[in-house]
Order: sequence, then C-alpha cells, then structure tokens
Amino acid sequence: MKIKISLVVITSYFLLNTVGTLAQNSVHPRVYTTNAAKNDFIQSIDKVSWKKEFVDAKKQKLEKYLKLWQQNPNWLVSRLQMNWNTKHDKVFLNSGEFAYSSGSAPVPTVRYSGTRDWASDYSRPKLEDVQPYLDDPRGLYLKNNKTKKMEWTHPSKAGFAIEKTNEEIMGLVEDAAFLYWLTGDEKYAKFAAPVFLKYMEGMYYREAPVDLKKSDQARISGLATFEVIHEGIVVPLVTSYDFLYTYLKANNNNLDHSVAVFQKWGDQIIVNGIPDNNWNLFQARFLTYIGIVLDKNDTYKNGKGSEYFLKYTFDESTERQLAVKESLLVYDEETGIWPESPSYSVHVITTLLRIFTLLDHTTNNNEFLNVPIIEKAALASFQYLFPSGYLLGFGDSHHSILPPENFELLISNYKKYTQKEKEVLISSILDKMIADKLYTRKASDYFDLFFYVDELQKNSSGASSSIQLISPTFYAPNVSMFNQRMGKGSDAVMVSTVGSYGNHAHANGIAIELFANNYAIGPDMGKGPSYWNEAHREFYSRFPAHNTVAVDGKSDYSAMRSYHPFSLDNSFPKSGMTSIFDKVTLSKVSFLEPQTNADQQRLTAVIKSKTQKPYIIDIFRSKKQQDGKQKHEYFYHNIGQSLDIFDSNNKLISLNSTDELSTKYGDIKGYDYFEDKKKVKTAQDIQAVFSIKDKQNSFMKLWIKGNENQTIYSVKSPKSNALSKGTAPADLVEAKVPTLVVKRDAAAWEQPFAIVFNPYLEGEKNPITTVEYASLKSNPNVQVIELTLDDKETRDKIIATTSDRDEVEEGDFYQLGLLSITRKTPDAKIMDFLFLSGMSKFIQDGWEIIAAGTPITMSVENEENQFVIQNDGPVVMKVPFYKGKKTAELRIYENDTLIETRQGIPSRSNPEQIDFRLSKAYDKVVIVF
Repeated sequence: MKIKISLVVITSYFLLNTVGTLAQNSVHPRVYTTNAAKNDFIQSIDKVSWKKEFVDAKKQKLEKYLKLWQQNPNWLVSRLQMNWNTKHDKVFLNSGEFAYSSGSAPVPTVRYSGTRDWASDYSRPKLEDVQPYLDDPRGLYLKNNKTKKMEWTHPSKAGFAIEKTNEEIMGLVEDAAFLYWLTGDEKYAKFAAPVFLKYMEGMYYREAPVDLKKSDQARISGLATFEVIHEGIVVPLVTSYDFLYTYLKANNNNLDHSVAVFQKWGDQIIVNGIPDNNWNLFQARFLTYIGIVLDKNDTYKNGKGSEYFLKYTFDESTERQLAVKESLLVYDEETGIWPESPSYSVHVITTLLRIFTLLDHTTNNNEFLNVPIIEKAALASFQYLFPSGYLLGFGDSHHSILPPENFELLISNYKKYTQKEKEVLISSILDKMIADKLYTRKASDYFDLFFYVDELQKNSSGASSSIQLISPTFYAPNVSMFNQRMGKGSDAVMVSTVGSYGNHAHANGIAIELFANNYAIGPDMGKGPSYWNEAHREFYSRFPAHNTVAVDGKSDYSAMRSYHPFSLDNSFPKSGMTSIFDKVTLSKVSFLEPQTNADQQRLTAVIKSKTQKPYIIDIFRSKKQQDGKQKHEYFYHNIGQSLDIFDSNNKLISLNSTDELSTKYGDIKGYDYFEDKKKVKTAQDIQAVFSIKDKQNSFMKLWIKGNENQTIYSVKSPKSNALSKGTAPADLVEAKVPTLVVKRDAAAWEQPFAIVFNPYLEGEKNPITTVEYASLKSNPNVQVIELTLDDKETRDKIIATTSDRDEVEEGDFYQLGLLSITRKTPDAKIMDFLFLSGMSKFIQDGWEIIAAGTPITMSVENEENQFVIQNDGPVVMKVPFYKGKKTAELRIYENDTLIETRQGIPSRSNPEQIDFRLSKAYDKVVIVF
C-alpha cells in the first residue's frame, strides 16, 4: 500500500466559500448531530458496544441526581457556585488571584474562579457535600489536605474549586440534555433546563473581571476562569443549549440572554489571550463551538452570529487571538513539529482535529483538504515516542501515549470522504495501540460519541504502508531536539538530546533522556505541581533536574518561553532516514551557557554491541570563556532503588555524607532539593551502577573517566513528574530518583566528562566487559575509549576530538576529523566495521580515506570479505589488498539498483593499496575482492 500524503501548508482559506453552507437558523441540534441523523444514531447504539456503554453509563450516573432532584427540585441548582445573596456583578483580581467581588445585579450571579494556580492545599468536595446556596463572607468551607480538617478559606487559596464544581454540575446538565434528545423523556429536560438557565442568567448580569494590579493577567482572563484557554464550561453549555433548544422554545423560555452570554464569551476570547503559542488554538476550539451553535449574523441586532465568530476563529487575527490560518504558520513544514514540548504539541494536534471535525460536520466541505499540515503533524508525532510507545518528557511534558483521538478523527474524516487506503493505514496504527494494551476504544465525551467511526477497518490484504513513522534519528530544530534509536524489544535503546527552544521549555542546557531495559531509565524530571509552585520554578524547570552539565552552580536562564537551542554540528544517519549501516547513530551539538558564558559540547553515540543490546558513549565538554576558577557538574538521574559506586578494580567505594551542592556554597536554589547527599573525591576511573529490582532486575552501569579534580556525589532527587506506568515500574513512579553528580573543579574541555552508559538485564549477557580511557599528550583534546565486548575478544575503539579540524597522529594511525569508531578482534587483519564522521583524512590498518572537499561521514562494514560502504560526500579510498595482489571491484548502487561497476586501480603511492574514487554521496557502495 503506497499512500501519498500532501505536505503543503495552508495557501488559501475556506471560510468565505463555506459560510453559506452553515446550518440554517433555529435548526437544533447541529453541533454534533442533527435530528435527521437520529434514527441511524439510535441503531448504532444497539450495534456498537462502546457507544452503548457510554450512553448506559450516562443514564446510570444521572439516576442518583434525578432522585435527589425529584425529592428537592432545587437540589442541583443550589449547588451552583453563585453570588446567591450578594448578587455581585463585578469581579476584581490581584493579578493571578481572586481579590473580591462587588456591585449588585437583579439575580444571583456566577462566582469567579479562585486562582490561576491549580495547586491547592484544599480538596474540592464531592457534589453531595457542597453546601447549598453557599455565599458566605468567610469564603469557602473546605477540607485542608494537610490538617484533614474542614476550615474557612479565601477563594484565592482554593485552586479551581469554584470553576470545577460549576463544570461538574453543567456536565450533568449536558448529560440530561443529551438524554432528552435521545429518548424524548421530558424528565431530563425538566432536570436540566432550570440549572442551565440559572447559570446563563447569572453570567448575563456578571461583568468580566478587572485586574487591580493591571498586570498581564488583565489580558488573559476569561469570564469564568483566569485563562481564556481554560473556559471548559463553554462546551457543556453549548451542548446543553443545542440539545435543549426545542424544549426551551416550546416552553416559552426567552433565550436572548443565553445568546448574549455566548456572544460575550466569544468576545472575551477574541480580546484576551496569548497570541503566539498554543493558546490561539485552544481558544479557537471554544470559538468554533460558539460560532456553530449561534445563528447567522443577520439574526441578531449586534450582528454577532456564526459568520462573525468563525471569521475570528479561522481567518481574521486580533491583537490577542491569532486566526487558525496564521497560527499554523509556526509549524515546521519539513518535520511537521509544533514548537512546544511533546505533551503540548500532541494536544495542539487534537485541538486542531476537533476544530476541523466540528466545522466539517457543519459545512460537509472536506475542510481537512485546506490544512494538510495537521495530517503530517499527527504522523510526525510518532517521532516523540520512546520504544515503549510513550512520549518523551522534556520541558513541561510527561510520559503519556499519543492521544488515540488524533487517529480516531483522521479515520473519521477518511471514512466520510471515502479515502479507504488512508483509513486502513491509520486504523492499523490504532489496532497496534489496542494490541499493545495502550488503548481501549471508548467514548470519553459527546464529541467522541458522535464522530468516532463505529468500527475500525481491517487491513485484509496484509500490505504494509510506505510511510515510515519512526526513524533511527530525528531532528526537530524548532524544539531543539535530536533523537537516536537502536534495537528492538528489551534491547531497544533511545537517547533524546534537547536544548531549550520554543514554549514550555526548561532551563536545561544540553540535556538527554535515556531509554533502555524497557524503561525511561534516565528520565527528565517533568514539571512541578504547577507553573507557579516554588518546586517548579526552583527545581523542576532548572539545570539540577536534568541530565546535563551546570557551570559554577549558577547555570540558568528563562524557562517556559526559551530561546536557547543547541546547534547540531554532526549527526548520523540523516534525520528521518534509514541507513544500510545500522551499527551507530551519532549526534554532536554545541551550546553557549548564557549565565556563565561557558562553551558546551555534547557528543553522543549509540553503538550496537555483539549481543544486540546497544551501549551509549557520552562525551560532554564544558569550559568558561573567561579564564580563572571554575567548576562543572555533570548531572545524571536514573530510576532505581539504589546507586552504588565502584573503583576500577570493581570494589565498592564508601561515600561520606556532605552538605555540599546547596545554596550554602553559592549554588542556585535547585541544588537544595537534593537529599541524602554523599561524596567521594577520587581521580581514578570508576563505575556507577543503578539497580532496579523488578520482575527482571535491571542495571545501568556508567563507566566514568577519572580526573584529578573530580568529586563523585550520590544524591536523591525529588520524584520525576514525567514518569508514568508505561515508562517505569509502578513502585518507582512516585519514588525519589537516585542521581549521580560528577563535579570537576576545573574546565572540562580538554579533559571532558567521558562516560559509557552500559544497560543490561539480569540473566542476560552484559554487552561490555571492560572500558579503558586514555588521551594523547600531543593533543589533550583527543579522547580515546577502548571497550572489550562480551566475548572478551572483540574491541571497539573510539577516538573523539572537539571538531573536524582536530588532528590525531600516533604511530601508523592518523585522523584529521571529529570521530572514528573501529570494531575488530586483536588478531584479525580485517576490521568488523569502521565509522567516521566529520572526517577529512583517516589512516589505519592499511586503509586511507581522504575527503575530496568538505569533511565526510562514512561507514565501512565487512561482510564476508566484501566491504559495504555508505558515504555522504566525495571521497578517495585507498584500500589494502586482502587476497594477495588480487584487485577488487567497486559496485555502486542507487535505490538498491546496481548502476555502475569498475575495477580498483593499484595505488601509485603505495603498492599495498587499491585506489577507488567516489564523486558524490552514495547510500550503498560495495567493494568485492
């Protein structure tokens, strides 16, 4: 199955052409469904189990509240969070906190939320425990989570208690409105209508909030909440209005105030917000609901109907609300990546799919054709995944699965417009998520209920797709992320290297997350309890919470909206591509740490071992540009129950307690979050072993190069808020994280932090037997790492410099370039493989490789006395004779097709060599003896 997916960004827009097809005035429902589709929908409930389960669950949940309502018609109304007695119509804020309300309206008005910060010491009561008609000058009467006692508290200390209680109540109203439409039973309408009308009347007479401090809060506030993107109650209000409309009209209810509230809400969203990140799209979703449920402009005296609000949703930008058309321009057309951390990026995709599904339901004009970047982004999101199928955790992200809804909604569109091949392709993705027990098909809300297809299409032909969802490497420059993957199953290893770029980023320098042994074994720490919480500001969003290097204990810069990417200097294979040489992936990135003006460089290579379990080389260089006293600290966090330190003779080292790594010694506040701090000062090579006691005991061994100015610390970090049950054992998800800190009281450039990450599982072969480090006196920048693999014969030799301009010469060995990796056994005349990157000239074991221009990346792999080669630029190769003086043949392939053969020419400069020349890059070249 070959499917072509267009990658074009929006070039023209649709709204002007489709507005004429909007639903006719006064025809309801129309947001999710219509009366014309009702019979088919009812039949589908009987046939489709997940639909029936959803509807039955709604009926069952509502029964309890119907009984309470029948006993007391005011039971649910009285629990609305309203200004019942005071009837205040004005709301005043102190920046992100509720200050007070005042004024007087003719009816009870809706209370405003308590605070922008959702983290609170108080629990929101169950609906049954909410005090009816509560409007007390003492505030809210809530349970203190610390003291476990009920107490009065100001709303500003209660988090989202007010708004979430109203949302819960309106959710019940929404359920009853739907069941009224579905069954025709008026008890549901009689239950729902008074609550809906009371709320809407209360909001009609209540003004938008005023910020007394005239802070940024003044331009982001909604009508009910502190952020226009959290006005979640809009959705059940629109749904209730849509399903109850005929009942309300039949009972002579004047809906002018309800319409005015929707208009006021839409205006607030258009006027307020943050115009250059995900806010535009989250706001646009609410505007889409409002635009669709309202009638046409000419229905209303103020002209604010469907066309008006959909215009500001899709086509026309304001100071605080960019239109969808303009918002989408920040997508990277080449990669399909949105410029925010993964959790937010995939949520943006969901939001866009919802918006366009709603619009398309109204217009039936295949609106998705206008926005092909959404489809590309949905498929590109697989590049965020660990091998376990969970998202990376950098920035404010957490390890969750991709939203299955993204694929459900693509399938819904494909089915509607008979794109069978695409429907089968995306259905197979969902089928795999279901098979992997990551997803169970169900409806979470009414949107899902009406728009998910009843059944997924099966791939009866068994054909595979030509679309590659995950590649060995992937680079997304607009979030400063480079991912490297290798291996399958329990052998799978992944390294994600990230800078700080885009929204919801952290101050983390050059950080990595590691996946091995089936877990996100070296996780990011995620975000704190909330963005306003001290732990988030001081620790979770700062250097000490990341696998990175901090300078002088002071490395720091702005988090959240950050502009501190790394530069990608070298990498292999090319981003998004698959190479015939699969033994190595590589990245080398550079960064200027702005707080201390320190140059930093991180070279990370994933190398396949003889056991198929890869290992990782990490060489981190860091130095201040200004001479003088300096220190550099390498942080690495690894899940587990223990961290043990061993000397070069594999003897356990005893560490001593310390109060270092703290503000007491001049470090930033994030260091104070470390606990159980122990240290040892040693110049020798050491091994640090993190242990996970699980169903199959797991180990991560770090082979660490020694240095005379080096101190090793074992500490405990706060729990990682990125972890989930899919990326860590259940008992470690909430546990403190063992952390290694390697401190260098000197520059770490000529003598960088050099570490081999060696994951293995108990009962399986450890891929590494020994690791030896060395450097050259002639060029201290050069790092030499020699590993003996599990068979105790095969040796990998890595020679790494700082750049492609560095020279290494020792005996018969010569290297002018960044990196070489050679695998061979001591007695073998022929190497297993050779990998070069950033290389101008290389001489070893009779081979001589010279770049004919800019430095190249190249691999040479021995396959039964023939050498399979891949190169990314012009090169001259001088190859030693391996079978007497018998020459060799060069075979050149393009797209796996042989296009040229030629015989090697004996070298004029060395009679023991054969010369070959390649004029450009080739994916596959074979030298056959």
